Amino acid sequence: MTETGTNNGGIAGDQLRAFIERIERLEEEKKVIADDIKDVYAEAKGNGFDVKILRQLIALRKKQPHEREEEESILDLYKHALGMVSGSE
Repeated sequence: MTETGTNNGGIAGDQLRAFIERIERLEEEKKVIADDIKDVYAEAKGNGFDVKILRQLIALRKKQPHEREEEESILDLYKHALGMVSGSE
């Protein structure tokens, strides 16, 4: 078979090439989307929003309510143990 043949050394070259090209296109799209997201964060910052807090809110919104509640409960427990809550020593 030739270099572009469908079987070169036991590998389906055309199929492999197609997968590689699809992945490359998706990686490029991912980069464009990441740049767009970066621009939105910059715009939000320019309007006075705290980007770090925005990122935390987005992470929280991705979680189920029971997951958030469990994490908040554990965080509160740890904060109390470290004396980070007013009134706890």
